[in-house]
Amino acid sequence: MHNTKILVTGSNGFIGSKLVQQLIQLGHDVIELNRTKGDISDKQTWARLPPVNIVIHLAALTFVPDSWNHPTAFMQTNLQGTICALEYCRKYDAKLVFMSSYMYGKPEFLPIPESAKLVAFNPYALSKKMAEEACYFYADYFNVKITILRPFNVYGPDQKGEFLIPSIIRQALDGKVIEVKVLEPKRDYIYINDVINCIIKAMYLSENFTVFNVGTGKSYSVAELIAIIQEIMHINLPVHASGENRPDEVMDTRADISKASQLMGWFPEFTLYQGIADILTLANSKTNNFLQ
Repeated sequence: MHNTKILVTGSNGFIGSKLVQQLIQLGHDVIELNRTKGDISDKQTWARLPPVNIVIHLAALTFVPDSWNHPTAFMQTNLQGTICALEYCRKYDAKLVFMSSYMYGKPEFLPIPESAKLVAFNPYALSKKMAEEACYFYADYFNVKITILRPFNVYGPDQKGEFLIPSIIRQALDGKVIEVKVLEPKRDYIYINDVINCIIKAMYLSENFTVFNVGTGKSYSVAELIAIIQEIMHINLPVHASGENRPDEVMDTRADISKASQLMGWFPEFTLYQGIADILTLANSKTNNFLQ
């Protein structure tokens, strides 16, 4: 499947920029679609694109707090943008790999399988849930081949500073105090390199329609996360939690990844310790802008 023509939306984003590099290294012909080339929710943007074999649809508005203030924009980009991608795939008989999100709200049990009930607990999750429903429909009625990926908490170099791991690392490098809201909630953190490997494996999947969790199957609390960062950096800064709980805080998420390992042979290769060590190694190199 070398020299496959692949369209990547959100190609200059956190995941997209690294994915594009990897695909080019593998010898694929990559077409990039990002904000500089038009609005993904506008049909005209898609009308200008040449045919491809595979669409990897990453473009989305993703920062959950913003979705409460701008739900319409999230619907427009995340739902309408996905429908445009589906229409394009239908037109050119292309396969779609759709990057969804954690969709399970407060889980009834752990680890969480793909068959667990989907809960839209914020406008961002609602936009992704509706986009997934559009994918189901296009697979059923228009025979579009689709793989949906539901990543848990993705982290890695160049992630925006408002996300938890980069914000803790920045404070650790400042060397004064580490301030967070709460210490208890546990999350399944998946390193970006593992996510990219999963996307690439999903491209080659022959099934007509599949959904996969993308996580590690392990979860860590904020307190444990801070402890790992401090251990790697050989520091012991004071930690202050403001106690500011988010409404409907999910206390633990852990992915059941057995389906991805059985059907795609995909397993995460990075532990949380290794992933954070990798980020810090890159942050120390002069070429990396992670901490600017």
